[in-house]
Amino acid sequence: MADVTTESEPQLKRVIGPGLLLLFVVGDIIGTGVYALTGTVAGRIGGALWLPFLLAFAVAFVTAFSYLELVGKYPRAAGAALYTHKAFGIQFLTFMVAFTVMSSGLTSAASAAQAFGGTYLKQLLGGSLVVPAAVIAVGFMLLLAAINLRGVAESVWANVVLTLIELSGLLIIIVVGVYAIAEGKGDPARLTEIDTAAQAPWLAISSATALAFFAMVGFEDSVNMAEECREPVRIFPKAMLTGMGVAALIYVLVAVTSSLLVPSDELAAAKSGALLKVLTAGAPGFPLWVFALIGLLAVINSALINMLMASRLVYGMANEGIIPRAFGTVHPFRRTPWVSIGFTTLIAVVLVSTVDITVLGGTTSLLLLVVFTVVNVAVLVLRRDPVEHAHFRAPTALPVVGAVTCAFLASPVSGRPAREYGIAAILLAVGVLLWG
Repeated sequence: MADVTTESEPQLKRVIGPGLLLLFVVGDIIGTGVYALTGTVAGRIGGALWLPFLLAFAVAFVTAFSYLELVGKYPRAAGAALYTHKAFGIQFLTFMVAFTVMSSGLTSAASAAQAFGGTYLKQLLGGSLVVPAAVIAVGFMLLLAAINLRGVAESVWANVVLTLIELSGLLIIIVVGVYAIAEGKGDPARLTEIDTAAQAPWLAISSATALAFFAMVGFEDSVNMAEECREPVRIFPKAMLTGMGVAALIYVLVAVTSSLLVPSDELAAAKSGALLKVLTAGAPGFPLWVFALIGLLAVINSALINMLMASRLVYGMANEGIIPRAFGTVHPFRRTPWVSIGFTTLIAVVLVSTVDITVLGGTTSLLLLVVFTVVNVAVLVLRRDPVEHAHFRAPTALPVVGAVTCAFLASPVSGRPAREYGIAAILLAVGVLLWG
């Protein structure tokens, strides 16, 4: 019966090689995070903006080793949910992990959609929008669905082009920073300033790191593309670790440049437009519409990758029999999971139309940290489930360190605002209802 099902249902197309996978990882990490979160993180930490991004990278890097071992053992779509299912065998827990990861992707995509209309498109058009931003955001999500339905090859090549463009935007910020510093602009003293007005320094650092972690979790999306990669067991370790290293270096350089040129309170006030503020301070004559266009394409790329991830996660869960198998239906000609694409797009449209996504960035980080804690434990549990093929194996100490640090950053002692836990509780309650 299984053989008949396998033969009758078309499989996903393996088109992603090491180069495309590397750009996928880099593009996902440096998208909405650095273009839209810089100002918000500055509001939590102060001038030492580079520190939370560096610490977030360290935590993410440790957790990445757990993902590399698991994707090597089980090179299939579904990521954290699949690993949870194999480790613990509790369908409710598996469903909640899948729901959390899917929600994080959709929330991130919806955040990008709002940044698309509310910040960068508005700047590109001279500060005004004829059509309401919410309508633009919905149209944006439908366009992403069309690209996703077209095929993973088209989607991944679109990611290549957009990743190169968004990298150029960040290089502009870094070059402007170097030029401005050479001319004597900037205040190096800001780089060690930690905002302690309302909390202890360690709370400011941990709170900002917990938020910055949201910008570093893009590597998790890539494991959901395993079934569309050529030789995933071989190419994943190098592509993921290299991509994370490149993204972390860019984040730290952009953060240093931002702190040198603009006071943290001004960055915080600018919110998702913080990098526009940096560019104005460092190169007043630079045409802002050029950077606005780059920022526009950057958030498009981030949203596209997140929608790819969410739809493949739903597809993978259907194949594992944890949700109805109809969600695993593959289009006979395009060979894309069209039912899961339609389902995730519908949820994203509802989110972007009805919810202020900007308050959910920290909540998404909270939920993902909980998921990463589970994954770090799962990799140790699954050591008792050997597979026949060779695969990457993480040093045992790393999953332990990853579980402890992720659990700490998800806990109230990290200094997280109480409202994030309230929103998380609502989201999890929705997940329980969907399970029912």
